[in-house]
Amino acid sequence: MGADRPAARRRTAGHRLDPDTDDVVRPELAADAAAAAAREAELREAMRIAARADELQALRELGNLDQAEPREGDEAVRDELTRRAGGYIPADVNAWLARALASRLGHYRDPAAREAAAGLLTPPVLPHAALLAELARLVSATDIGQLAFAARLATTEPEATGALAEFLARARPGQD
Repeated sequence: MGADRPAARRRTAGHRLDPDTDDVVRPELAADAAAAAAREAELREAMRIAARADELQALRELGNLDQAEPREGDEAVRDELTRRAGGYIPADVNAWLARALASRLGHYRDPAAREAAAGLLTPPVLPHAALLAELARLVSATDIGQLAFAARLATTEPEATGALAEFLARARPGQD
């Protein structure tokens, strides 16, 4: 048992096992180190998400969520808040993310961040954001806070909300 392993043969032959030069041990140690680093990175990310979720939850409870600047990874924080709420998706968090996307606040200033968010967020957030952006273009003096009806529409009819946003985008002057 184990006598066919090279390290075991060397030990019986009076050789000392040197992990720095042993061709069998070195890859195993490297794989163990990589797995440990991946677990540590996952743990750090989970802790970051939990801390940000705590921060946003506190702002929600104070009624100040709109004052928070969106950050990279807030899509995962939305999922954490949803998990904490027993699967219920907090409408105010969705509305906050939609407004941030539409207004290009925080890290959503970067087109790559907006594109990544499109792959991470689900209805009603994305159609809500699209409708808000189009309504703001249509009436430039509009405060996005005046468009609360868009959140209700996006929550009840996300497909219709997306279709309305597309219609308004096509109706802009200079669009075909």
